[in-house]
Amino acid sequence: METHGIPAAIPALATARRGRPRSEEADRAILQAATQLLAERGLHGMSIEEVASRAGVAKATIYRRWHSRGTLALDAFLAEFKALQPLPDTGSLQGDLLAALRAWVRAVTRTPAGRMLAGLIAEAQHDPELADAWRSRVVEPLRAQHRIMLRRAIDRGQLSASTDTEVALDLLYGAAYHRLLNGHQPLNDTFARHVVDVIVTGLGAAPGGRQSHLDHGRGDGDTPVMGG
Repeated sequence: METHGIPAAIPALATARRGRPRSEEADRAILQAATQLLAERGLHGMSIEEVASRAGVAKATIYRRWHSRGTLALDAFLAEFKALQPLPDTGSLQGDLLAALRAWVRAVTRTPAGRMLAGLIAEAQHDPELADAWRSRVVEPLRAQHRIMLRRAIDRGQLSASTDTEVALDLLYGAAYHRLLNGHQPLNDTFARHVVDVIVTGLGAAPGGRQSHLDHGRGDGDTPVMGG
């Protein structure tokens, strides 16, 4: 299975033993093996033993870098996911929200990131260390990035300065996580457009910028890509 953009060094919960240099080649091999196993079997089907075997390293090498299966999986997920979530700048709130949600939907439906994300959320329910890492390394950075879109809209006069930006982000991604985890309805471009239309209308956003109307364009992914 193809892996996507695993960098040479990943900032990790995993830390090397003090005084012992890390091997970038070993890191890459471990992350690639973990990503392959997560894509094939999900988190519950991934074991440190199997990762070590595929990566051609000893289990001790993995445990020197990662404290648990969950923290290794988190780094593998981030290598897969972060590059797929750029900060949009379309000139309008509606355009920015739609571009951001489309990118998220594409990542979780067209790459192994979706299965990895669902497994990590499940694992975090009984792994406090992973839960803390998930919030600090996935949830908060993504929300911080997308708050920028809302601040731009306020600066353009499209949104009131009193807008609760945290609730706006909850509405955007809460709906997406709900469909991903429950699988009860399609998670596709039509869904993304409808969610953004409802949010923009509910926030009372004024038209402005380069896009002065709600974008009902079909984009590049109107075909359903995940059924419920």
